[in-house]
Amino acid sequence: MTDRRTAGPGTARVGHLVAAAAFAVCMAGTTLPTPLYGLYQEKLGFSELTVTVVFAVYAFGVIGVLLLIGNVSDSVGRRPVLLCGLVCSAASAVVFLTADSVALLCLGRLLSGFSAGLFTGTGTAYVLELAPPGHQARAGFVATAANMGGLGCGPLLSGLLSQYAPYPLVLPFVVHLGLLAVSFALTWMLPETVAGARPLRTARPDRPALPPEVRRVFVPAGIAAFAGFSLLGLFTSVSPAFLATGLGVHNRAVVGLVVFTAFFASTLGQLLVPRLGTARAVPLGCLVLIAGMALLAASLAWESLPPLVLSALAGGAGQGMGLRGAVGEVAAAAPPEHRGGALSALFVVAYFGISIPVIGVGLLTGPLGLTHAGLVFAACMAVLAAASGLYLLRQARAAG
Repeated sequence: MTDRRTAGPGTARVGHLVAAAAFAVCMAGTTLPTPLYGLYQEKLGFSELTVTVVFAVYAFGVIGVLLLIGNVSDSVGRRPVLLCGLVCSAASAVVFLTADSVALLCLGRLLSGFSAGLFTGTGTAYVLELAPPGHQARAGFVATAANMGGLGCGPLLSGLLSQYAPYPLVLPFVVHLGLLAVSFALTWMLPETVAGARPLRTARPDRPALPPEVRRVFVPAGIAAFAGFSLLGLFTSVSPAFLATGLGVHNRAVVGLVVFTAFFASTLGQLLVPRLGTARAVPLGCLVLIAGMALLAASLAWESLPPLVLSALAGGAGQGMGLRGAVGEVAAAAPPEHRGGALSALFVVAYFGISIPVIGVGLLTGPLGLTHAGLVFAACMAVLAAASGLYLLRQARAAG
């Protein structure tokens, strides 16, 4: 395997950008089915609760990978782990191409979760390590943009293709497979950045650990991450149904654009954190997130599209600020030898936020209807965000 020190100057200049592009392609696959759930409902005849369960299976795949092998790339190298992630993403696309049952949809989402779990931490580390010396700050933004931008581009791509091109349940996944093939070839040619990387077959489970030094900041940081990811989960699971039934919006390209807006705003929110500082970013992010929840409630209550778009902007920005601030606080509090495990634990909590509240919305949709279920969700997540923000503000005053 090629060592980074032997890489040519061309690789040193663009290697982190190539890794970021592969990162974005993989993450796009995790949100690619979002505008298509309505078509699958028509084809297979399942309920809104089933949509939320199919969506949440993805989060359980991510959590499983983070819990079992979250830090394995530290020993076996970044590149093999990312190549495995691309293979899982391709397998997910193939399953969706042949999906004729709910069980296959769940399998496709599970494989997609595996790919995201393999890429989430490893892809970020690889982009940072491949960046030229002195460009770490820019590389951090590139990694963030690849992650959240990829998540946003998935529904935008499938929305446009399924609305304006033939074979709406086929073409998006065929295009994604093509992008994955190119990403695999380019990643294969990148150098390894982990010195003394061991063969992949020697990997051992490495569960996330939470050292005592982190526990004081972990609870509010985890609550903020949970609430922020729950909002993104709602936008990528049941917002297509609300747009169709509540607002009469059946254009899948519009659905994809609304979801893209939330992830784009998250990227912008994360860009604000270096100026704010991580200590202020989490409570301020919680405040902006509460505003996003209020706008979501207004859109549900009034059955109006503009508040929903504003909710995507505000909620996404608040989620981005809170997440990057939470990551910064946990990373600063954790000893270097436990930092990877502590951050993996934070993302486990965050991905539980994508799954559990969304399933709750699905369960409440039957007795209450989608609108009232969404209102209950918005109220609960606003309370969580407020609790996290107030706790951190109280800590800051006590420290001051």
